[in-house]
Amino acid sequence: MLWDLERDRAVRARPQPAPPGGILLVPGTLLQGIGLAFDVVVHLRVAPAARRRRIPAEEAWVLPAFDRYDDEVDPVALADAVVLADHADRPALVLSGRWS
Repeated sequence: MLWDLERDRAVRARPQPAPPGGILLVPGTLLQGIGLAFDVVVHLRVAPAARRRRIPAEEAWVLPAFDRYDDEVDPVALADAVVLADHADRPALVLSGRWS
């Protein structure tokens, strides 16, 4: 499914073949651990304390979902690479899995 950001709704489009050697980036929140088979997974990790500082008060209701995801899925352990993103201006790359 594609999303039209201007109309804030789903858009249907005909499937397009990927070019040979093409790369598909799939961004998403809470995607690991639900059975999607990716060749390479890069997890952007934000520590719970940093999340609490960065999330506006009116969106704080999402915080328990992220905490539960960290505890139950352990996305850091499933990722091939982890980007520590507590400080957006100073990300740190940690290689794990088959890249280490």
